[in-house]
Amino acid sequence: MFITFEGPEGSGKTSQITALSAFLSERGYQVLATREPGGTKIGDQVRACLHDVANTEMTAVAEMLLYSASRAQLVAEVIRPKLAAGYIVLCDRFVDSTLAYQGYGRGLDLNALKLISRFATADLVPDLTFLLDIDVESGIARRLANEEEMNRLDLEKVSFHQRVRAGYHELMSLEPGRWVVVNADRPFAVIQQELQTILFEHLQQ
Repeated sequence: MFITFEGPEGSGKTSQITALSAFLSERGYQVLATREPGGTKIGDQVRACLHDVANTEMTAVAEMLLYSASRAQLVAEVIRPKLAAGYIVLCDRFVDSTLAYQGYGRGLDLNALKLISRFATADLVPDLTFLLDIDVESGIARRLANEEEMNRLDLEKVSFHQRVRAGYHELMSLEPGRWVVVNADRPFAVIQQELQTILFEHLQQ
């Protein structure tokens, strides 16, 4: 089963995935947690380039293609082999991030992004996508309060992040059967319990 996690900055995806991976492992499931961009040696090098705050001259198209390149490597090297071996794969961001950030956020053509993403992933689509949703200002404030390192995209204007969040909601409305929205502006344990409950229900189907 392929499960992805999406959401605005500061939604807590990474920490929730770590806890959820442990929960599944303790119950005997084979599970792999990975992330985008990155997750491979090549992908991590791309991630460093994408997130470097010094790369202010990077164009929206170059940015999108770099994300897609990292994704192509991750799918071929890690995700598909693990799925074929019967693993549950939990991925911190996937194609929907490109649609939200480079599509709705940057204004790139959504149809072109979908075509490129299909090529990069060989048509791989998540079985389930969690949207960890939080108000943009609250999410950024959370990251600052936790003294987390801010990457190049984190430092974009609030209006950019608001477009991204609105984009996620639009994407969810187009494929309601794949998405589950979770209020991320709550205590960690409450969110984790909800994720465990929903995921366990899907695994029993």
